[in-house]
Amino acid sequence: MRTSLEGKLAILLMAVLALSAALGGWLTRATDSFALGVASAVVVGALPIWWIARRATAPFAQVLRALRGMVASYRDGDFGFSLALGRRDELGELIQTHNELGTALREQRQQLVQRELLLDTVTQQSPIALLLVDSHDRIVYSNLAARRLLSSGSSLQGLEFESVLARCPAAFREAVLAREDNLFPVRVDGEDETYHLSQRTLRLRGRTHRLYLLKRLTRELSRQEVAVWKKLIRVLSHELNNSLGPISSLVNSGSELVRRGKLEELPSVLTTIGERATHLHDFISGYATFARLPAPRAESLQWSDVVQELRGHANFQLVHELPPEPGWGDRAQLAQLMINLLKNAQESGSDPAAISLAVSHAGGVQKIEVRDRGSGMSETVLSQALLPFYSTKRSGSGLGLALAREIAEAHGGQIRLANRPGGGLEVCVMLPLRSGAAQVTA
Repeated sequence: MRTSLEGKLAILLMAVLALSAALGGWLTRATDSFALGVASAVVVGALPIWWIARRATAPFAQVLRALRGMVASYRDGDFGFSLALGRRDELGELIQTHNELGTALREQRQQLVQRELLLDTVTQQSPIALLLVDSHDRIVYSNLAARRLLSSGSSLQGLEFESVLARCPAAFREAVLAREDNLFPVRVDGEDETYHLSQRTLRLRGRTHRLYLLKRLTRELSRQEVAVWKKLIRVLSHELNNSLGPISSLVNSGSELVRRGKLEELPSVLTTIGERATHLHDFISGYATFARLPAPRAESLQWSDVVQELRGHANFQLVHELPPEPGWGDRAQLAQLMINLLKNAQESGSDPAAISLAVSHAGGVQKIEVRDRGSGMSETVLSQALLPFYSTKRSGSGLGLALAREIAEAHGGQIRLANRPGGGLEVCVMLPLRSGAAQVTA
């Protein structure tokens, strides 16, 4: 049967009071003095009261000592203790609750250990080299790939990162000092290898750390290079066959007309041959332009002159006034970029009156925006539209947007595509306003 601490204390107190009253009454009758009887009862009853009080508080002291020991064990990371004091009162409930807390902490600790073991196993077996450096430039963690790459398999724990960098190729040191994600080539055992370095700053246990991830991309880039070459060959073969087939057929037709003496039909045949040859020449020239894009010769330019030049190639609406201050860049290349974007808008199926161009300056950035109300792009097309040779059009070369991207990046800028609410596409090009400006970031 469960008895509460309050009930036990009440019983003890009543027993002490009854004993004191009985003793006081007996002493009063024996001495015929009430005051002397009360005083004698207090003196005589002090010892049992002290004994009873100590007996009553002993469980509290015992439980508190046990709880203090368990809390100290928790502080040291040991959750393997539990209390076995059998009580059926509030102290017993406190002990049971504390034991349940210890069980929950043990289970959570075991789960964390298993997760850490799994994470460490995955990290150690990853082909990506991983280094974690603390705020004192000491390496606090490295996986097998990092040790094999940077120290021939030896441990890197506790070494100064600067001393490890000193033994690495110059390209790797420069990539680390750049403090941004980048690709760099390294010559290993007489072979050129390409690596990607990713680095991030993070806080662990309240302290700043630097995480470095180094991935070898040579095989992946080689596969992509082969895939690009195969696609290029397919595109070229398709376009050459589309032009050379009709030309060969028309040559045979022209020969037959000459043999029959029907020379009046010959000019039409020769005109068609000329058109196909011109188309083929333009097609090849487009690829040559993309492959031989020169470094931009940036200079001050007037946007009004550039826009006037564009009027001869495409129809569009200028949505607001051009910036009064000069722009900056290679005028011929920027004009080509804008022509490609406007032609892409015209081929989107948009109403010509809905094709717009906007040029603005803000915060050291010059922004070029081309919008249309065509069919827009699916997510798949958006992710690949800027890649060379990618096109969804039967007669497209896949170079218009790719060339625009090359020009933007050669100027230290970037290009972004996005579908517009209500339909259509928006292409935004952001370029530094001066040649020395920092690269535009997303």
